[in-house]
Amino acid sequence: MMFRQLFDATSFTYSYLLASRPGGEALIIDPVIDNVDRYLQLLDELDLSLIKAIDTHCHADHITGLGKLRDVTRCITVMGRESSVDVVSMRVDEGDSIDIENICLQVLHTPGHTDDSYCFVMEDRIFTGDTLLIRGTGRTDFQQGNSHDAYQSLFTKVLKLPAETLVYPGHDYKGATVSTIGEEKAFNPRLQVSSANEYADIMDNLNLPNPKLMDEAVPANQTIGFSAEDPNVADCTLSIEETAERMGQSDTLFIDLREENERRRDGFIAGSIHAPYATIADSIKPGGLLGAMAAQTGKRLLLYCAFGERSALALGMLRDAGLTNACHMGGGIDAWTRAGRKLEHTELSL
Repeated sequence: MMFRQLFDATSFTYSYLLASRPGGEALIIDPVIDNVDRYLQLLDELDLSLIKAIDTHCHADHITGLGKLRDVTRCITVMGRESSVDVVSMRVDEGDSIDIENICLQVLHTPGHTDDSYCFVMEDRIFTGDTLLIRGTGRTDFQQGNSHDAYQSLFTKVLKLPAETLVYPGHDYKGATVSTIGEEKAFNPRLQVSSANEYADIMDNLNLPNPKLMDEAVPANQTIGFSAEDPNVADCTLSIEETAERMGQSDTLFIDLREENERRRDGFIAGSIHAPYATIADSIKPGGLLGAMAAQTGKRLLLYCAFGERSALALGMLRDAGLTNACHMGGGIDAWTRAGRKLEHTELSL
């Protein structure tokens, strides 16, 4: 596995780049916007394709790089289901996995620092964001933080992992880079407590100043959703009502761009064909699935995803490839279900 721990000296943030091999797919955790050019250079040097950019929570001390990375690389943006961020490509729940080529992160919802805090677990390591720091834990006094929730997240989830599990935090202010679950259980002063009330008493009396960038970072990080500036994309965005009218029409193929686990979890529009967004570049090449279907059937391709971000990005990619007979469903499955439309749960894929 290829693994890089990247440090932002201004916010003391750690970002993590993972891939299984040179020339393969990559993901990044907690990118900082000021370092995006650095990430892009590293991706180029290692010949990696960025597939997913993930935030552990809505940050208050730096502006996330998710939106900028998405705009440059067309990667999938990922956050937890509880996040109040306006739009990301994919939202995950506890028990879900975040997958790229030969890399799998298991999702833990670990509220406490914020209500939308998540940790991501691999076989030998955990990326803890601000939930668990090296010899510390994330503060709980803003963004719907709660010290009792933090105690439960730590003691019933994170600290239940094997002692040898490597701990990679979202920040460190003293130069430490990695720890283990066993070390933190033994030496982290905030974990030497016998009850949630004792932990809360510590956390509720820290009296820390707010992060310097909080007033700027939080609003910026809550509005990172994709905005289709290309008028060709806007002109080919269908409402839920317009999409529903095309169901069953012989001249339209519904294309589901979400991943397999999203389809299993949430369901899909009846009759749709599964063509995951991560494979879209190959699908639109000559001889690829979408290119072949468009050419051979003459049907219009109606793309949809979870929230409309991946389908809008894919629509632009199709148009760049010369496939102009396509449109997408604005708002995705989220808008579809909010409008009271039904989904199927019997698998259909090609």
